[in-house]
Amino acid sequence: MNPILSSCNSALKITTLLLATSLLFGCSSNMGELEDYVQEIKDSPPGEVSEPPEIQTYETFVYPGHERDPFDTNVLAAEIIVTPEGLTKPVKKPGSAVIDENRVKEYLEGYPLDSLGMVGTLNQNKELWALIQTSDGTIQRVGVGNYMGKNHGKITSITESEIKLTEKVSDRIGGYIERPASIALPEK
Repeated sequence: MNPILSSCNSALKITTLLLATSLLFGCSSNMGELEDYVQEIKDSPPGEVSEPPEIQTYETFVYPGHERDPFDTNVLAAEIIVTPEGLTKPVKKPGSAVIDENRVKEYLEGYPLDSLGMVGTLNQNKELWALIQTSDGTIQRVGVGNYMGKNHGKITSITESEIKLTEKVSDRIGGYIERPASIALPEK
C-alpha cells in the first residue's frame, strides 16, 4: 500500500474522531443549561386560572314548513308485515307519493335535472311550451304534463322565465315523497 495514502487515511480518521469528541462535549454543556431552565420553570409559582367564559344560550328558530320532528319514528320507519313466505316488506304509508311503474319514460328523464337548462319558450296554438337544452346540446320542447329529470319530475307549470315541476324522491323507507323543483331561464 502507498505510504502517502496510508498516512492520509490515518489523519482523516484522527480528524473525524476529534471532531466527534468535540461535538459530544458541546452537547453535554448545552444539556446543563436546559436542565437549569427546566428547574427554573418548575420552581416558579403557578399562574392563575381565569374563569371559563359564560356559555351563551341561543334561541331556537323553526323554519316555516319544517315543524315536523325529524326523529319521529312514525315517519322514519314503515310498518312491517310478514308475508306467508316469512319475508318482510314495507307497507305504503298514507300520503306517500305513488309512481306509475308502467308509464313509458320520456326522453328528458334520462338526464339529471341539474344538467338540463331552459333556453326559451315557444307559443304554439295558444299553448306555452318550454325549450330545454340537454348536456349534449340537443334542444327539446316540453309542455305541462311532460316529465324530465331522473326523479320522476312532472312539469306543473310553464311561464316565460321558469318551469315548475314536482319530483318524487325516495323517503328511504320504501315510499316516495313529492318535492317542488324548478328550472329558470338564465338572466342575460
